[in-house]
Amino acid sequence: METSPVSLGAWLLALSPIVVVLVLMVGFRWGGAKAGPAGWFTALLVSIVAFGAGPELIAYSQLKGVLLSAYVLYIIWMALVMYNVVAEAGAVSAIGAGFVRLTRDPVLQILILAWVFSSFLQGVGGFGVPVAVVAPLLIGLGFSPATAVVATLVGHSWSVSFGSMGSSFQVLTATTGLPGALLAPSSAMLMGVICLVCGLATAHIHGGFEGVRRGALPTLVVGLCMSLAQYLAAVTGLWNLGAFIAALVGLGAVAILTRLPAYRGTAAQTDSSGHKMPMTKGQMSVGWAVIPYLLLIVIVILAELWAPLHTVLNRVQIRVPFPETRTALGWTQPAEMGRTISIFGHPGALLAYAALISYFLYQRRGYYRPGTVKNILSQTLYSAIPSSLGIVTMVGFAVLMTHSGMTYTLAKGISLAMGKTFPFFSPFIGALGAFMTGSNTNSNVVFATLQMSTAELIGRNVVIILAAQTAGGALGGMVAPAKVIVGCSTAGLAGQEGQVLRQTLLYGLAILIGVGLLILILA
Repeated sequence: METSPVSLGAWLLALSPIVVVLVLMVGFRWGGAKAGPAGWFTALLVSIVAFGAGPELIAYSQLKGVLLSAYVLYIIWMALVMYNVVAEAGAVSAIGAGFVRLTRDPVLQILILAWVFSSFLQGVGGFGVPVAVVAPLLIGLGFSPATAVVATLVGHSWSVSFGSMGSSFQVLTATTGLPGALLAPSSAMLMGVICLVCGLATAHIHGGFEGVRRGALPTLVVGLCMSLAQYLAAVTGLWNLGAFIAALVGLGAVAILTRLPAYRGTAAQTDSSGHKMPMTKGQMSVGWAVIPYLLLIVIVILAELWAPLHTVLNRVQIRVPFPETRTALGWTQPAEMGRTISIFGHPGALLAYAALISYFLYQRRGYYRPGTVKNILSQTLYSAIPSSLGIVTMVGFAVLMTHSGMTYTLAKGISLAMGKTFPFFSPFIGALGAFMTGSNTNSNVVFATLQMSTAELIGRNVVIILAAQTAGGALGGMVAPAKVIVGCSTAGLAGQEGQVLRQTLLYGLAILIGVGLLILILA
């Protein structure tokens, strides 16, 4: 709760941890493992000196941060295990060769994987899985690691609000008290526009404006199909399946496009960097190579949509209640449950099931050499340990900022300063929340009620402002350090997160500016 007016000094101090992380990662190209602790220490110092955080508040916030970090790391570690299981068998190279045979057009290849397929994974799972799974596939096709990660981060961001079984949108309705039937049409329409923009941005990441020119037609056709499918799902009450249905329709549209002569054998078998497209390794067929991903899709769909299995998998959960905390200045964080971790139904567990089944299938087929298990484990540890340190500290300082009132101070200062131009900055507030927490869901928890109250105060359309909030949260996820770290981990770019963040930030800001202008008109 608010206890005092927002001063410029308090606002700048609240902003300082974010500035530290951005400067170190973007300006000095530090990795998340180095920039995260610096941001955490800055947040700790500012929260104590300027916001009145005491030992109890700090302890509870960090315990909550550890629980949230465990939720994220469960995905990262299992995604790395699955990737190494697949890579050791030569499946990544086989999939790459298969996509070359399907279409040799690199623009269409990157649209298929980074825009459509990653959105499908977001629809059925989310929580970092799309970038962890898709980036290595793009690398197998010959795209550079940085291009693979940036394209996937940007490409699937449109599907976040109605992805992960609609978790972000359901939080939006829960925190505001407004019915989903009221909020869904505007949110789905806005995310549909963003879908088209993300497709064009994905083509630009690979081939610049020539890539946009060549990818314009498939982006328009597939994007309209996905946007319309998501909108129809949302307005009929199926917002929990919106992104899943949309991406499924998109995959069908892509399958038709690849049969057209213009998108088959006309492009060279190299990417923009001149890397040769890989051929299938060993004797593995494309059918066997994609089995792990088909298994993952089937397992996630069954776990989420088959009620008896969903109930069984989610019986064992870690749930930690947290008491109310208060700063010396009077800011109160209500009592609440921390992030619930389902031991056997968590997205990380579903990745583990797919990885384990895939390993035994590949082993029986003779695709592994002696020492494979050791290689899988060593490669996983090598990539996961630095990433884990970065995520724990990033999440830790984000939760500390929320509990000490620093996050609220940032958003309140922005809304007060902007006045009638507030709608333009509304998506930026949503993006700010996602940047700090790595989650559109958490951004909606933190900022949805503030956005609604501010819209009412300045006489703007509440439904449009809330659509901007969740859209901004979805777009902010592409530059969230936690997601950047996930992508860099599986792409072999550990320690180079700053370079990826800098490239992604340019696209994120450009799209946010466009969304802000649209909201300013609509609101």
